[in-house]
Amino acid sequence: MTERALRLGTRRSKLAMAQSGQVAQAVRQLTGRPVELVEITTYGDTSRENLAQIGGTGVFVTALRDALLRGDVDFAVHSLKDLPTAQPEDLTLAAIPPREDPRDALVARDGLTFDRLPSGARVGTGSPRRMAQLNAYARAHGLQIETVPIRGNIDTRIGYVHSGELDAVVLAAAGLNRIGRSDEVTDYLSVDFILPAPGQGALAIECTAAEADLAAALAELDDPHTRVAVTAERSLLAALEAGCSAPVGALADLLADGQAVHEMRLRGVVGNTDGSALVQLSTTGPVPQSHGDAIALGRELASEMLAKGAAGLMGERAL
Repeated sequence: MTERALRLGTRRSKLAMAQSGQVAQAVRQLTGRPVELVEITTYGDTSRENLAQIGGTGVFVTALRDALLRGDVDFAVHSLKDLPTAQPEDLTLAAIPPREDPRDALVARDGLTFDRLPSGARVGTGSPRRMAQLNAYARAHGLQIETVPIRGNIDTRIGYVHSGELDAVVLAAAGLNRIGRSDEVTDYLSVDFILPAPGQGALAIECTAAEADLAAALAELDDPHTRVAVTAERSLLAALEAGCSAPVGALADLLADGQAVHEMRLRGVVGNTDGSALVQLSTTGPVPQSHGDAIALGRELASEMLAKGAAGLMGERAL
């Protein structure tokens, strides 16, 4: 008798469906079991409010987690940058697969790169983190831009450029790659001037802690290097007491010497949205050998950033 299909909970957006479809394929190959997608609408998908106003952290995640805990689905796929930093005890992050491109990407009219945008260009983004760094970069390089807050899926955001309402929008490169629209990118923004959101480009595959066999099977999709990097980034975010709508960027790079990875560099940035003040620091050390080591690295950099005044740049601190 054939085993019943595994039910994979996913958001309904085109990007979420593409990500979940890729994971479903990998799980089918791994387990030999059929996998069916179960579409779940989250509050973040239906609300038109600004992300920061509706709580930012977790608005895309809560409905999926509720479905897991009710047993409506067996596992779920999240964009890791949407996950709150506190992990519920009854759920387990069974796998963090190899990370996609973590960079932010510009989609601009007339094939323009960021440095060639006209004076006063209107650049759309839904992210205070991007606003802070775009404005700081523009200020440092004598460029005049206006950052415009936007919401909506990838189609909606790129539509603002096609309609002429905006000169450019900034999106995660990973999302554009996953839905096959990377050919529309006019400029990839180097992480040297815009640090991505903690966990950007990575996916999280979650199931209930009680499903030990399923968790063990899914763990085959885990990439230890990606996991240690995003754990350090998210630890930095948690130690700054900031949600995913806060203007915090972080990236952990594994530094290789030939083939051997020997060190990890963690960079963090916090800024106010007009870009007039940024606290940007980095630390380099041995690659963390445990979850605890990765957490410690993030906390250490966060405490240095707080000592340099990071708290005052984040607006209201989450209590």
